[in-house]
Order: sequence, then C-alpha cells, then structure tokens
Amino acid sequence: MTLTLADVTLTYPDGDGRLTALDRISLDVPAGTLTAVVGPSGSGKSSLLAVAATLVTPDEGRVVVAGTETMGLGRAQQAQLRREQIGIVFQQPNLLPSLTAVEQLQVMTHLSGGAVRGARGRALELLDAVGLADQAGRRPHQLSGGQRQRINIARALMNDPAVLLVDEPTSALDHERGAAVLDLLVALTRERSTATVLVTHDRTHLDRVDRAVRMDDGRLTAAEPV
Repeated sequence: MTLTLADVTLTYPDGDGRLTALDRISLDVPAGTLTAVVGPSGSGKSSLLAVAATLVTPDEGRVVVAGTETMGLGRAQQAQLRREQIGIVFQQPNLLPSLTAVEQLQVMTHLSGGAVRGARGRALELLDAVGLADQAGRRPHQLSGGQRQRINIARALMNDPAVLLVDEPTSALDHERGAAVLDLLVALTRERSTATVLVTHDRTHLDRVDRAVRMDDGRLTAAEPV
C-alpha cells in the first residue's frame, strides 16, 4: 500500500484573503520506503503532514491512504482510518508520566477499541524492535530523551499502520542519538512495509532515506540529493 497526494491545495483564511499553505502538491510514497521532506519553517511541511494524516481536509486534490480515497470520508470515517492505517510520531513524545513503557503502547489498543487480549505481547514485541525490551517496566522520567522517542515510534506502530508520519523526531536529540533514531525509522519502514514520511529540518542524515524532497512556500520544488 502507498500514500498518495495528488494536486493537493490547502488554503487558510488570512485577513480579507486566503493564505496558500500547500500549492498543488503531488507526492507518492510506496510501501517499505521512507521519504524525507525538508525545508525552512513556514514552508508547509507541517501542513503536508496534517493533510496526509487526514487531520485537515484540503481545498482541492486527492489524498489516498492505503488504497482509500479520503476526500469523501466523513469525520468518523477519517478517525477510523487514522486508527487503523496511520501512525503519527509527534515531535515531542508526550508520554503519560504514570504509565510504564509497555503501558504507553497498550493504551493505544484501548483507545482504538481493539482487542485487549494480546496487546501486551504486541507491545513487548515492538519495544524489542526498538531496542527497549529491557526498559518495559520503566516510566518516562527513568528514560533518556532518545529512549522516550523510541517509545514514541513504537507507540505509533502499535496498530500496524500502513502509513507512518513522523514530525521532526530528532530535534531534541544530539547528533548521535538523532542518527540512531533515523536508522531505526529506516529499519522499521523496511521490516513493516510502511509508507513513511519524515519531516525534518536536519539534512545531515539524508543519506539514510530513499528519497528527499524540499518544500518552499507551499511547493515541492526539487528532489534533494541523498
């Protein structure tokens, strides 16, 4: 399955007129590949993620998530699609302070209405996949920034999404931990065949991704060398 954006335009009210956040954006991300989106602040990167996540409906264009055309869906249908097919890794992990690492993942099954039976086993499997099986019983304050971000990634994968959207996951990490997180994202994308989009301002690790594109003023202007 893939993620496809075709001729997507998104505008916001701006005084008496409209501000164009996305200007006829087209992007195709095949399963098992990671595409990085780079560009300055305010260029439209966050708007692109919001549209891909079905959190914002564009003015025009098509958004197809794992074979589902999203433009005609109601809010309840969009929410169901997000729960079942889209994983989102936010810039800040925002882990619940009272929950252990494994419970951070298990709660996703409760929120999505999935089968609770087997949730712990899947959560432990994902913690092992991100190298934190031995930290399953620890709470956020007992973990490093890099470990919390790894749990953030594992949590986004809990419902086995077809599409993984990642927003600046290395912004609060040093170079070494940032590289490790990106290596992990690449490996998980391959292993779990997700169509992964990574928004980042950091160009130092682009040699790890399959493709990189640049956003300027709401437009995808050119592919970056990787």
